[in-house]
Amino acid sequence: MVIPIILLVVGFVVLILGADWLVDGATSVGIRAKLSPLIIGLTIVAFGTSLPELIINVFSCARGSSGLAIGNIVGSNIMNILLILGVASIIYPIDVSRISIKRDIPVGFLATAALFLMANDFFIGDSHTINWIEGLILLLFAGGYLYLTMVKNESPSTEVEAVQIPMPWGKTILLLVLGVGGLYAGGELVSRNAQIIAKAWGMSESMIGLTVVAIATSLPELITSIVAATKKNSGIAIGNVLGSNILNVFGVLGISGLITPLQFDTQMNITLGILFVANLLMLLFVFTGKGRKLSRFEGFLMLLAFAGFMTYTIISA
Repeated sequence: MVIPIILLVVGFVVLILGADWLVDGATSVGIRAKLSPLIIGLTIVAFGTSLPELIINVFSCARGSSGLAIGNIVGSNIMNILLILGVASIIYPIDVSRISIKRDIPVGFLATAALFLMANDFFIGDSHTINWIEGLILLLFAGGYLYLTMVKNESPSTEVEAVQIPMPWGKTILLLVLGVGGLYAGGELVSRNAQIIAKAWGMSESMIGLTVVAIATSLPELITSIVAATKKNSGIAIGNVLGSNILNVFGVLGISGLITPLQFDTQMNITLGILFVANLLMLLFVFTGKGRKLSRFEGFLMLLAFAGFMTYTIISA
């Protein structure tokens, strides 16, 4: 068990470095393209931090472990909201833009509803699976969301304007490549060795999908949002989470459904309900208190909710 633990630690280090590089490179691209931090988080950073979920799901589907693939996405999305936004808002209160309230948060609800309806055979099929047709529909949703995101782009905010000069293109591209590569390599190291450790401790596959794998694949979002929060760049922090959650369902599950039918355990409906409540809790906190923001106290409450979710998952498993 010594080698997996060492590789787990190495994975954490690589993730931290990759996240820092990616945030710097993405911010530089955003400055040149005159994008707001929110849009940077919703597109460039969200795609980069969703790569571990995508890679692990592709590998899982190829091995026939499609149940683990769905558990990975649902668990990751819950953790993105309750854990990552909770931690990030404790570090630095997160301002939520009007466009996120009108577009990104509702699309997050839509993604959860679409997953629930498809998995429970409200559209196509009768065997509690997400087939290739539904996978294609999810990918069309992903394309539509990305198009809407770029068309409805806000004017650059003061957060972007605060950075005076973008980095040279060579350094920007290098940081983006190193950042995405670091996130992929770190996520792979952490997830693979976390699974080894979990299996050695006798954890079931469903529990691994909802906890260990979900936590491991959520680490890029966690580290990236923490780095963004410490730099007081709340637009990237929340854009990263919202964009990643939407791309996880529409993009990652869409691609996974094209590879192989995704078997859905109906007991997962309870977890989908928890994901819906997590989205609702985030929306509620945005409209409470002063301004449209997630405060430190609300971040603490989200962490308590995450602890409750983990306790429920472990007990039920």
